Amino acid sequence: MLQAGGWALLAIVNILFSYVQGTLNSYYIFYALLVTLWFIFSSHIFRYFINKWGWVNVKVRDVVLKVFVCILLLTVTNFVAHIIFLYLLGILEISYDLDPLNILGTLLSTFFIYFVWTLFYFIYHYFEKYNTALKYEALKNEIELNNLKSQLNPHFIFNALNSIRALIDENPAKSKDAITQLSSILRSSLVINRDKLTSFNEEIDTVRDYLDLEKIRFEERLRVSYAIDPGSKHFAVPPLMIQTLVENGIKHGISKLQQGGEISLITRVENEMLCISIRNNGQFAEKKNLDGEGLGLANTRQRLKLLYGQKASFQIYNEDDNTVLTEVILPQKI
Repeated sequence: MLQAGGWALLAIVNILFSYVQGTLNSYYIFYALLVTLWFIFSSHIFRYFINKWGWVNVKVRDVVLKVFVCILLLTVTNFVAHIIFLYLLGILEISYDLDPLNILGTLLSTFFIYFVWTLFYFIYHYFEKYNTALKYEALKNEIELNNLKSQLNPHFIFNALNSIRALIDENPAKSKDAITQLSSILRSSLVINRDKLTSFNEEIDTVRDYLDLEKIRFEERLRVSYAIDPGSKHFAVPPLMIQTLVENGIKHGISKLQQGGEISLITRVENEMLCISIRNNGQFAEKKNLDGEGLGLANTRQRLKLLYGQKASFQIYNEDDNTVLTEVILPQKI
């Protein structure tokens, strides 16, 4: 809409200016339309390379010279197209259109037009990124609150403390470890990193503490396995994302099975992408999820979308009749 509206406005201004000067005719109107289409085409090409080279995601001082050179190239190319259009329409006046002063004026005005377009384009994306950051912070606060409620709800604390109390006489050393794990989980929830991402190793430490504590409660009903790619440590992940997905697997899967089940966390690195797979026994019911269960899944999808756009993917489905598979794929950089 901005492209069409902006360049259409320029065409109208040119036609009105020609009308005021008394030089307006059908040839000039057709010429103005051709020039407008050329501006749209050339600016779309410029936009393509700006996105391809990621110029909107780097500091202005690092690309200002490159942008300046591109605007110069666009200006010269536009002038050549301008002369060709005039010639094809039979309205080229060599003495006027190729006069050095007129050429200079045309180049300067065209340069100014492309400069203004580029300025507005970068300003537009700056505010887009700013608005996205605001949305992310709002969603992050909501997720933090949901995790706090999940970790601090009375039922969770009651079960954890009862499990630890039962261990005090039977296995004092293990009960001390359990208290440390509970403390670590609560600290992770209360003092969550304020950055958008946290290191993979820190996230896995929280997951291990959480699962170790749950194993006390479920005893032999909960079996846990890990297969962590060593390259995973070089990645950063959204805080508490993996822990939320693991908790979802236990809460909506294993805890509902009388015989319990197994949850496995597997990571692998392929083509500079981190692939996280979480398998748990149970069944994923999409209808229940839509009715309000598993709000953490919706939040996870939204977080990934805001952080990575189309670069990340998330899916959860029934791998077979007794296994739910949750898969997350993250790039190394936002």
